[in-house]
Amino acid sequence: MKGFHFSILLSILFLGISSCAREKSGVQKTGTHPDIFPDYVGVTIPEGIAPLNFRIEWDSVRHSELLIENSKGKSLRVRAGQAMKIPLDEWKHLLETSKGDSLMFHLEVNRNGAWYRFSPFPVYISSDPIDYGLSYRLIAPGYEIYSKMGIYQRSLNSFDQDAIVENTLFQGSCMNCHSFRQTDAENMSLHIRGSQGGTVLLNDGNLKVLDTKTKETLSNCVYPYWHPGGNYIAYSVNKTQQTFHSANPKRIEVFDHASDIVIFDVKRNKLFSCDPLRSGKNMETFPAFSPDGKSLFFCSSKVDTLPLQVKNIKYNLLRIDFNPESGKFGSSVDTIVNASASDYTISFPRPSYDGRFIAYTRFNYGNFSIWHPEADLWLYDTETGINKPLEALNSDQTESYHSWSSNSRWIVFSSRRVNGLYTMPFIAHIDADGNAAKPFLLPQEDPDFYDMTFYSFNVPEFINQPVNMNPDRLEEAVNNEHVQLRFEERND
Repeated sequence: MKGFHFSILLSILFLGISSCAREKSGVQKTGTHPDIFPDYVGVTIPEGIAPLNFRIEWDSVRHSELLIENSKGKSLRVRAGQAMKIPLDEWKHLLETSKGDSLMFHLEVNRNGAWYRFSPFPVYISSDPIDYGLSYRLIAPGYEIYSKMGIYQRSLNSFDQDAIVENTLFQGSCMNCHSFRQTDAENMSLHIRGSQGGTVLLNDGNLKVLDTKTKETLSNCVYPYWHPGGNYIAYSVNKTQQTFHSANPKRIEVFDHASDIVIFDVKRNKLFSCDPLRSGKNMETFPAFSPDGKSLFFCSSKVDTLPLQVKNIKYNLLRIDFNPESGKFGSSVDTIVNASASDYTISFPRPSYDGRFIAYTRFNYGNFSIWHPEADLWLYDTETGINKPLEALNSDQTESYHSWSSNSRWIVFSSRRVNGLYTMPFIAHIDADGNAAKPFLLPQEDPDFYDMTFYSFNVPEFINQPVNMNPDRLEEAVNNEHVQLRFEERND
């Protein structure tokens, strides 16, 4: 009898679901794709991404129904209101059967008592995997005073976010410039600025804190980039200033008065450099090692009268040979991208880990792109020499800091396109030929999240696993265990 009753219950439940799924009478076809936020229409996503929850950008929406299906006949149906939240487990199961395929999203909404059907839109599921997650700084926009901030990590296949470290651990401090050795979460560099400041280094999971200012260098170490072998980290050292525009659409300008590049020898606790990286006639910054470890890319500009002539500051992309066995540099410097010849400047060169491309930010002048709405992402092909804008990724607002996934098939970047104020993380697929798909905003459990947050997502980086940084061990090291670095010149 129990089995009989259970069968009847299943039959009633099935009939109820079928009844809800039947064709509605009087449904009006809009003939257009829905206006949703975030805009996920036609994006390419990895198989393991969290559900693409979205909000319908129509007033007076009382009910909505979403059917998602793939070409194999697998589907899921969601009923909601204006905010569409897709069940995590059902979404994961559908993605598992859709790798290399596409999903079709069929959306109907009830507005003021009438039903409307939008044209279905596709979402493409790449067969290229993506890394475990992202690390980023969350910071409230400001100019002088540090509010609460921290470096956080987020799983990409869920909505779980955890703090790696927050500045509440060190009162009044700033945390910035976190960097990983080709997405390896066990090898990380992180700066803590303030009275208890230092450069925190995770090296194969072992933590130490460095005092990086020496009498030979301009400042503490700033912008980092790991050598693929793990024995070196390239840093810039910068004298930086910010100033405010009195009459300009741009609010603020941040620029360097001087800058050099130094290399940190991880095993020997030493900094070293060479004349081409420390020339008084130029400002060198934004270092990046090539994936084979035999070259160092960096940006360089002539020194000018600042801040009056800041619009004359134009950085080019250069390259110098590097021998990782001896730690010696080559004698000549090559120009890879001559941006100044086209009256532009560039920042943040980031080589793809397969060695094929260098992504960078191009804008009108200076070196701090985040306050430049015209800043766009460009791609340099190391095989063909072709230099092109990543049109699919760019907008009329700032596109700035970017980094590659470990397999070089995904890129994450910061953009102000949503509201012109806050930087938000977008992810895009880039194929082996450098063609970029439409980017998607990092999914959140609540589609209203980006309207309610007071924090910018700063310096997004892919990570291959969760970062394990014990706060008690970090506090002890920052307070008591600083390692003072030494500097040595190398002009071989």
